[in-house]
Amino acid sequence: MMNGQKLAPAAEVAVQLPESKVAADNTSGTMSGPLVGVSGGGTTAAMRPFGRKAEVMHVLLRLLCMITSVAALSFMVTAQQSSTISIYGFMLPVQSKWSFSHSFEYLVGVSAAVAAHSLLQLLISMSRLLRKSPVIPSRSHAWLIFAGDQVFAYAMISAGAAASGVTNLNRTGIQHTALPNFCKPLQSFCDHVAVSIFFTFTSCFLLAASAVQEVMWLSRSKY
Repeated sequence: MMNGQKLAPAAEVAVQLPESKVAADNTSGTMSGPLVGVSGGGTTAAMRPFGRKAEVMHVLLRLLCMITSVAALSFMVTAQQSSTISIYGFMLPVQSKWSFSHSFEYLVGVSAAVAAHSLLQLLISMSRLLRKSPVIPSRSHAWLIFAGDQVFAYAMISAGAAASGVTNLNRTGIQHTALPNFCKPLQSFCDHVAVSIFFTFTSCFLLAASAVQEVMWLSRSKY
């Protein structure tokens, strides 16, 4: 009481002001405080554990894998040559073509499958990247492309190893026989095969790199 006036109503107004502010905040539908988390971006962060640079790298790996697998396929299907070779003093005509070897046919088939797989994943990843969506939207999608990359990587290893064995035999000939080095008269054929094998193993390395990136994504993602 001051000069005969009561101060109780002023105190009540001062106490009621924070309550009215809280009520206004509740009416507007927003809440803040140490126990209330900030929404809008948490789900996106969980779906995108890596930044845009990593997603661009993922797309680049797909593009390079498609290019190398197409190169392996192209060099192998153009590997053919005709020439002559001397065996026991006789000049014999020889012709070499990729379709004469089952190992080379296997490499062509696997390279075509990898090229198709890489093109499909490249189109999907590019469309998501342009729409600014996560390149790998879910764990199930990550597991699916991881399994595909693993299968195709092992297939490319086996194809490259089989083709390397045949090519090495063409270069060294057969021991204890008069069969010579077939790559001397068929130099162009052997060069095409060697370049195809090089791109085959390069595609395998790129598939393995993509698989490693997917494993890292799975280890950091939550959904």
